[in-house]
Parts: sequence; C-alpha cells; structure tokens
Amino acid sequence: MQNDLLPILTQHHKDKPLFDAVIRLMVNLTQPALLCFSSVPKEPSMRHHFIQVLTYLQAYKEAFANEKAFGILSETLYELLQLGWEERQEEDNLLIERILLLVRNILHVPADFDQEKRIDDDASVHDQLLWAIHLSGLDDLLLFLASSPAEQQWSLHVLEIVSLMFRDQNPEQLAGVGQGRLAQERSTDVAELEVLRQREMAEKKTRALQRGNRHSRFGGSYIVQGLKSIGERDLIFHKGLHNLRNYSSDLGKQPQRVPRRRRAAQELSIQRRSALNVRLFLRDFCSEFLENCYNRLMGLVKDHLLREKAQQHDETYYMWALAFFMAFNRAASFRPGLVSETLSVRTFHFIEQNLTNYYEMMLTDRKEASSWARRMHLALKAYQELLATVNEMDMSPEEAVKESSRIIKNNIFYVMEYRELFLALFRKFDERCQPRSFLRDLVETTHLFLKMLERFCRNRGNLMVQNKRKTRKKKKKVLDQAVASGNVPHSPEELETMWLILAEQLRCCTQDPELNVESMVPFDAASEVPVEEQRAEAMVRIQDCLLSGRAPQALALLRSAREVWPEGDVFGSQNISPEEEMQLLKQILSAPLPRQQGQEERGTEEEEEEEEEEELQVVQVSEKEFNFLDYLKRFACSTVVRAYVLLLRSYQQNSSHTNHCVVKMLHRLAHDLKMEALLFQLSVFCLFNRLLSDPAAGAYKELVTFAKYILGKFFALAAVNQKAFVELLFWKNTAVVREMTEGYGSLDDRSSSRRGPVWSPEEEAQLRELYLAHKDVEGQDVVEAILAHLNTVPRTRKQVIHHLVRLGLADSVKDFQRKGTNIVLWTEDQELELQRLFEEFKDSDDVLGHIMKNITAKRSRARIVDKLLALGLVAERRELYKKRRKKLVPSNMPKDEGSLQDFCEEDLQDEEPLPEEENEEDEEKEESLDAEQDQGGSFLSTENLGQGLHQEGFSAPLLWLHNCLIRAADDREEDGCSQASPLVPLTEENEEAMENEQFQQLLRKLGIRPPVSGQETFWRIPAKLSPTQLRRAASALGQPEKEKLQPEVEPRDPGEQDSSEEHRAEALRALLLARKKKVDLAPSEVTSEEGTPGGKEKLKMATKKRHLLDSDEEQEEDEGRSKAPEMGAPIIQKKKRFLIEDEDESD
Repeated sequence: MQNDLLPILTQHHKDKPLFDAVIRLMVNLTQPALLCFSSVPKEPSMRHHFIQVLTYLQAYKEAFANEKAFGILSETLYELLQLGWEERQEEDNLLIERILLLVRNILHVPADFDQEKRIDDDASVHDQLLWAIHLSGLDDLLLFLASSPAEQQWSLHVLEIVSLMFRDQNPEQLAGVGQGRLAQERSTDVAELEVLRQREMAEKKTRALQRGNRHSRFGGSYIVQGLKSIGERDLIFHKGLHNLRNYSSDLGKQPQRVPRRRRAAQELSIQRRSALNVRLFLRDFCSEFLENCYNRLMGLVKDHLLREKAQQHDETYYMWALAFFMAFNRAASFRPGLVSETLSVRTFHFIEQNLTNYYEMMLTDRKEASSWARRMHLALKAYQELLATVNEMDMSPEEAVKESSRIIKNNIFYVMEYRELFLALFRKFDERCQPRSFLRDLVETTHLFLKMLERFCRNRGNLMVQNKRKTRKKKKKVLDQAVASGNVPHSPEELETMWLILAEQLRCCTQDPELNVESMVPFDAASEVPVEEQRAEAMVRIQDCLLSGRAPQALALLRSAREVWPEGDVFGSQNISPEEEMQLLKQILSAPLPRQQGQEERGTEEEEEEEEEEELQVVQVSEKEFNFLDYLKRFACSTVVRAYVLLLRSYQQNSSHTNHCVVKMLHRLAHDLKMEALLFQLSVFCLFNRLLSDPAAGAYKELVTFAKYILGKFFALAAVNQKAFVELLFWKNTAVVREMTEGYGSLDDRSSSRRGPVWSPEEEAQLRELYLAHKDVEGQDVVEAILAHLNTVPRTRKQVIHHLVRLGLADSVKDFQRKGTNIVLWTEDQELELQRLFEEFKDSDDVLGHIMKNITAKRSRARIVDKLLALGLVAERRELYKKRRKKLVPSNMPKDEGSLQDFCEEDLQDEEPLPEEENEEDEEKEESLDAEQDQGGSFLSTENLGQGLHQEGFSAPLLWLHNCLIRAADDREEDGCSQASPLVPLTEENEEAMENEQFQQLLRKLGIRPPVSGQETFWRIPAKLSPTQLRRAASALGQPEKEKLQPEVEPRDPGEQDSSEEHRAEALRALLLARKKKVDLAPSEVTSEEGTPGGKEKLKMATKKRHLLDSDEEQEEDEGRSKAPEMGAPIIQKKKRFLIEDEDESD
C-alpha cells in the first residue's frame, strides 16, 4: 500500500483502467478487521492474526494522511458528479461507490493510543486524516451528496463517513470552539484544581505527622488485642504504631483472579480534544450540515430503514447522527427548525422500538450480548438527546415552540411503554455487558425524564395516562366431548329409539346411487400407525357418526372401509344387499367398541391447549389518573438502588452533574418516599465512610450532606431496633423496610386486619350450631340466616363462608353462591299493573318503552317481554317492536304507492326475530336515532351535506369519494358481479374526513356501510348497490359545485309545493307500473327458484327492496332540486338507510 499502490494512485490517476484497478484493490485491502473476522477472535492464533491485520490497517491509515492522495480522490469524485444521470454510466456509479467505501475504510481504522501517546490539543493520525480531507475539498463534496436530490442513493454512505469523522468528538465542546472560555468551563476547571490541591495538602500533612524512616532497634513489637491471627491468638504487629491504621489482613496476598465472563465491560469509546484547527473545521462542517443537509438526509435514511433498503444494523448510524447533531444544535444556537425532521413523536417511537429490541436481544443472544449492549447505548443516547431537546424547547421564548413541546410531552407521558422503559433498563442492567458509561447515561436520562414529568404534572394538576394489563382469556369448550366421542354409555332402549330415526335416513341413502364415497377416507394417512392396523379406529368412527345422527356419513364411511379392508368381510362383502348393510350398521351401533387414547395424543392435545391459552392473552387498555409518587415507588427496589450505588462508587471520576443525578434519585427515595432504609447496607456505609474521610470532601458538599442524613436516620432507628445492625448485611425490599421501621410482624397484623378479627372458640361453636340448624331449610339462604342470628363481632358474608369451609362444614365456597334476587318473581299486583300499562299504551308507537318508563318495579326489557308473552297479552315479540312513523300519502296517490312507502316496515317484520340482546341494542339505536331526528328536525339531504362539507374544506375527500364510487360502478359493470369493496383512505386528509361526523353522515346517506366492530376497519360499498345507483350517488356529490354556478332559487309558495307533490306521485305511479311489467316479463331462469318453496317469496322480497331503493333515490333527486324539503322526506331517507344496512348484514 505505502510503496506501490499510493504512488500509482497519485502519479497515474489519468489512466482510467489502472486507476479503477488500484481503487478496487485498495478497497479490498482496507476492509475493516472486524468485518473480516466478524468479531474479535478468542483463539490465540486467530487473535494474533487479527492484531496483525489491525496493525497493517493502522499503517495504511497513517500513509493516507496526506493531502495529495485525498486530492486525487476528491478531483475524481468531482468529475464524476458533474455528469448528469443520462451521461453517467454504470462504471461511473461503481467508481463513486468505491471511492466512498475507500474513504469509509480508512476512517474506520481505530487509533492505537499506546503507540501514538497523543495528549489533548495535539494532532493525532485521525486529526491529520481529517485535515487532509478538508484541504482536498472532499468535505464539500460530502455536503453536496447529502443535500442533492439527485444523489439519494449515496445517503447511507455519506452518513456513515460523517459518523466516522466525528467518532471521538464531544458535540457540546465542539459547539463552543472559537468563542473563548465560558464562565461555566472556568468554574469547572477551578473546582477540579481545588480538589487536587486539597488532596495534595492532605498528603503533605500525613507525611509530616509520620516518623522518620530510620529504623529503631528498640522499637519492639506489639500485640493487638481483639484481632486474632491464624493460630487463634492475638495478632503480633512488627511495625511502628503509626502504620497500624493502614493494616489489613489482605496485605501481601495474591489478588483473586476474576473470570473473564464476570469481568466488567470495558469502555470502547474514548473522547479526546483534537487540535484547534481541526475542531474549527469540524464545527463549521456541523453548522453547514445542520442548515443544508440534516433534515433531508435523515428523512431519506429513515425511509430506507423503514422500507428495508438498508443493510443490517444501519439504524445505528441514524441514531448516532440524531444524538450528535441535536446535541450540537442545542449547545451552539438552539434552533428547533434545523432538526425538525427528527423532533416528533414518531421518532420517539422509532428509538423506543429499537431500544426495546436491543434490550430483548441482549437477554436472548448471550454470545453477542456486548454488541447488542453497544447498540442499546447508541439508542439510549439518542433517546436522551430527544428528551433534552424537548426540555430546551420549554425554555424557548416563542409560544409556538413551547406549544410543540407541550404536545410532544403529552404524547410521551401518556403512553405506558415510554414510562416503563427506564425501569426495565435498570432492572436488567448487567455490568458484564454494559459499560459504566451506559449506566451514567441511563441515570442522567432518568433524572431528566423524572424532572420533566414532575414539572408537567405540577403544571397540569391532573394527568390522564394509558394503562395496559394482560389478562388470560381461556377458550370455552362448546362441544360436549364425552358425547361426541361416544364415551357415555347408552342404554338399549336409547339405542333402539335412536335406530328408528337412523333407519329412515339409511333407507333413503341406500337407494341413492350417487352417494359420495370418495370424499370419505376411513384411515389417517399422516398417522404413524400402519393402515392395516387402523380398522378398529375406522369402526369407532362409523359408530361416532351413528351416535351423532349422521347416517349418510356413516354409510359412506362403511362402504369406503369395505374397499380399503376387503379381507375377512369385516365391513361386509362386496355383494352385500342394502338390508344386510342396515343390519351391519345396527350391530356397529350397539357394539361395545374399545376406545383408547394414547399418551402421546393426550400430550399433544395439552400442548395445543397451552398454546391456545397463550394466544388468547388479551391486553386490556384503560386510562387512569397519573400519580407521580406512585410512579416513583416503582424505583424503590434493590436492583435500582444497587445500580445507583455502583455509579456512586466512582464519584471521584464522575462529573458534578452525574453525582447530582445520583444523589437526587436517592434523595427522592429516602426523603419523598420515606424509604431511607433501602440504603441501610454495609457496602453503602463503606462508601459513605470513604467519602467522609476523603481530603477533598469539601468539593462534594451535596454527597456529604446526603451521607450524613442517611447515617443519622440509621442511628436513630438502631436506638429503637437493635436488629438494624444485622439488616446491614442484606439488600432490602419495601416489605422489609416497613418491618424495620414499623416493627416486625406489622405486615401480618395489617393483613389480618383486612381478613377480619379472629374467631374465638365460642363463636365457632355458635357458627356450627346455626349452620346445622338452617342448612336443611328449603328456600332459605343459609348464610343470610347465620348472619341474622350471629351475636358476635359484625362479620361479612365472605368471612362466614370462608370459615365454614375452614371448619369442614362445607366442601367449597361455590356451595353458597347466591341463587338470584327476589325481584325476578312477579307478584299479583305487579302482573295487574303490567296488564293495565299494556292496555293503556298498546296503540302507541313504542309500547315497551312506555311500559318501562311507567312501571313501578324496574326490570330489564327482556324480563318484561317474557312476562307479556307468558300472560298471553302478545303472541310474538315483533308486536312489541317500535313502530315507524309513516309518511302522509297524497290524496291523488293510489294504494299501491302507499304500500310501496310502507315496505320498510313489512320488510323488517318479515325477518326472523333477533335474540333479545340484539333486539334491545337495535331498539336502543333506533331510539337514539329517533331522538336525534326529533331534536334536529330532519336529516340534511345529500346535496346539502355535500355543500356543507365543501364549505368546510373537504373538497379533496369528496372528490376522492366521487372517484371511488365511479370506479366501483365501472368494475361492477365489467366483472358482471359485485362484492362489498372497502374505502381505503391513503392520505392523511382523507383519513381525517372519514373520522368527521358530518362526512360519516353523508356516507350513510349514500348507502355506504360502516365497519363492523371488531371485524372490519374501513367503510364498505355494499354489494347490493348497482352501478346505476353508484353513479347517481357520485353525481349527487358533484351537485354542490354545480349549484355554486347556478343562481339561487327563491323559495316556492305552498301552491308550488302541491304541484311538485303531484308530479312526484305521478312519477312513483309510472315507476311502479314499469316494475310490475318487468316482473311479469322475467326470464325463464327464475322458474327454478320459483319452483322451490319460498322462491316466489324471495323474488317478491327482492323486487320490493329494489322498488324502495330506486324510488327513494328518485325522491331524493326531486327533493334536491328544491331548497325547501318536504316534512315527510326525512322519514323515507331514514328508512332507506335501515334497509341498506339490513341487506348488507344478510349477506
């Protein structure tokens, strides 16, 4: 590379074939070592090869750190990008990709810190490489590739190169380059110097107090009383007394070797401060990238990730760029518009989804746990920066920015997954896979989230949040398995009665030559049992068919088994007569056949049932009022406290902000929740002792104050509870904390108080006597009688039942279930009242509704209907249905037209009665519709609804609906058959329109069916609507636009309305005559349907429904021409809607 390829690249770059070959060879030679070996090898020989390859790559990187090589690459890339897409060949695109890959490979080589030994502000090899990129102008080409719409295919390459350029940089420090030292930075440096100074002074003072190093021959040795040596005697100390304080039993011992799988994870990313000129160049690059490229490039990369156009784990570059550039924007000059692409709830969801995925993969894929932990750390940094940016938006002086922040926080705090994320990360924190930096970022992110949530709750007063709970819904077994499988024995009389019924069916089947035998297979081809050994099972299947009343299937199965097993004439001979077949089936019916079920089959059935139960787990979503202290209590557990204490142990290396986050959370648990005993642990007290004895303890005032507070609480508790010293050896949960502070056994007392007072022997004897006295009394509730005569402490029904079971007087709690309330029984006065109310309201439109309003003893609708049927006041339930209001028929209209308008009621009455619950639901819906109709006067016509929606800005959704109706009409004409087609809104504007109530009212007016709850999602165009009706509906949608171009019509006087009434009557009369002629001239194909019983009735029903639909639509067109609709029109429109919904349901 250094001696051959680089000189060829710089001296012969105009030789295109040679240049292409050199670039290809360089790309192959500079492949990352991790990409070649897939991971760091553990085998010594392979690890040696890995280190050797890494050494070669570091030498290549150092050789590339010159302006000349990057100048050639930049010049070649510039010439290729000048070509348009029509001039650019496939070889040119390949060369562009190879140049970008070569730059990526060179930047990817890790630095060798042991060999370089560079300090901050010194130019390392990576800095020299960045400076060569800047001098060659390659950074400008990267910005062009990121911002050009014509170069979208290189977006992921550019993002990867940018991430490698800023690998060791701190975005907040980079944003402050060139602006002088800020006051905060100066105060931080002064504090660090003060800590070092205090430690140095303490060491000097300690050395001054020590004696000289000259050995005293007469110093002697000392015996340390109370400290035993190995021989169970007092320890002999041979050194001076001033060294006794530093004595430890571990002095001179070999430290215990920690196994590799238990070692703490090492920090892989080390941040350093580059040379000043490099930092200035990187700062300017970041500013230009944010202003010109960030939003567009991040949108493209997100689209590639969602459409799976990227490679595996490419989302890590997206998350790194999000965290880095949003932090730079927040530290430089905060402008939310520069990062608006990634500042949304969808980005929060994307990051949370990946973070949860990495977390789950780290727990399952233990071999690659460290790699998943690094990805999880990147996702956590992105999540932290999103929260920090939203928090910064709260401080903005612009109201629009504050409102956007409030909306984002409202969505984030509402969803349960965002709140539970930090708890899950703390509980599954593993020091062996996740480095200390991950724990630091997790603590800081949790601190920021809690601070924002607490402030949001304080400003809002009450906050409603989402709550999810998993419930297991077991599958109900509907079939009676015992009867179906024939395990229940039948008496000879039952079998004889059953055979009489089966014999009639078999006589018809034996004479049928077309009995389908091929469809019945008597053996199981997938079973491990051979076919020859499945004859007994086939006999059992025939018997099961006979027992379940399926005679044709039994006969077909018998004939099929005869063909499979002809030997022995077990299933009859080949020339068997029908009478002999019936006798054979009768013998099979009454034969005691052996039924066995293997253990394997039962095992598989149990596994299937377990899987079904697991699949039937339902997540119930509800809302509840959020309580911040209740949420904070979720952090009061030993796993969370141990993670915080682990980070607090390195308080000397932590920043002041990190130490503040740790102390703040521990203070919340100890002070706000009164659970300071969670920190009563010996390792925590050792840490506090080290902190208080630190010479630089003055620099950690917050930590010292908190440590003294916890120690004071402990000694106050130890004065009361001597066992607190023993409790120091263990980590504690909340239950142990309560017992330590409130007294041991307090939890048992509290639970016993919930269970009720203890039963004395006298009370148990009285309970036994009362139970034996009242248990045999019929029609009496035993428990109620016991409670009425029990002369003891007041007891509840539940306490009495449980104690009866505990005494052995009853087998189960189910023996005392309530038999129902007495209100089900009807007294004579109540029956008379019901008869009186029925006679009073039987001529009204809503008989049942008036009875329920005026009856004294309130009962359900079903109970009243059952009683009316039992008393014989009504013959059928349909007599109690709510009657429809009929439209007034004009005087000049014949009876046929009047009956045509009343067809809706006839159609509803001809239907089969629904179950009681469905009838009640339908009647409630109808009552609500009638109430809406009475309140609003009348429904708007289709044209008025369309015109109103046009005025509200729904022109585009109306046009979309118009096109959908026309397209559906065309498809139904071409195919010749119709089926319900869904209306799928693909744009956000159409989705909003489909959720609008007025738009939904228009859809119902056009006959479009709403989605069935729990089964469908979209509205559907019913299959019954013909192409002509669809085109009429589409033309009605375009009517408002036409009316805008026409002059307004003045309202007509009553005379004109009468004339229009006459015209409508004539039109209806002509339409009815035309329909009758069509029915009379129907094709002969209908005769097959008419020949069957009920065929003529079906034809009449269909024609009646068509009459109603067509006449109603024509009436709506006539009504649309006048601005003053008639009073009776809304009733007909309502009937039309009910009929269309009924037809769709019947399909």
